[in-house]
Amino acid sequence: MEKLHFSFAAHEPITRPVHVGVVASGDLEIIMRPTMAKQSELDIITGSDGFKKVWQNVLERFFARYPLLAKFEINDYGATPGVVNLRLTQAMEALKDEQ
Repeated sequence: MEKLHFSFAAHEPITRPVHVGVVASGDLEIIMRPTMAKQSELDIITGSDGFKKVWQNVLERFFARYPLLAKFEINDYGATPGVVNLRLTQAMEALKDEQ
């Protein structure tokens, strides 16, 4: 198990918490909470060690497209980069659907 932390510049604050996904084989959950910070903070717990660079690449692409300002908690159980991107996009869409 590995714990990762990332910070990204962002300027679109969220106004309510969002939860998508589940912690299950090949999947992950994402919890996003509003923050007063000046950048997004992500805390990731993953069962797959040694993938920090892969996580960084996926997250850089996401934040370049969706600069959501939030506190992220991600609990991963072996999700592929495609599933990570899908869940991040699903969380972003969940925010838009209820606005």
